[in-house]
Amino acid sequence: MAGVHINSGIPNKAFYLAATEIGGRAWEKTGLIWYQAVRDPRVTEGTRFADFAAVTINVASQMAGLKKTDVKAVADAWAQVGVVVTS
Repeated sequence: MAGVHINSGIPNKAFYLAATEIGGRAWEKTGLIWYQAVRDPRVTEGTRFADFAAVTINVASQMAGLKKTDVKAVADAWAQVGVVVTS
């Protein structure tokens, strides 16, 4: 419980890593993934990082126009920041 300013760095870094790997304009793919994930009813104020990461991966896998490599980029980004996602 380090607070919003410290804890927000983790998903922000995952976003950056995913966006860098996916390429293009961040708002065209990665931004839409994060936006849809934040709006997902599975995400509440008590959602943990691993649960949010799982939602972003799930959203990416369901979005039209994304490739398997894009979904992998999202999953890899979370792994790089130390967030373990279990199936």
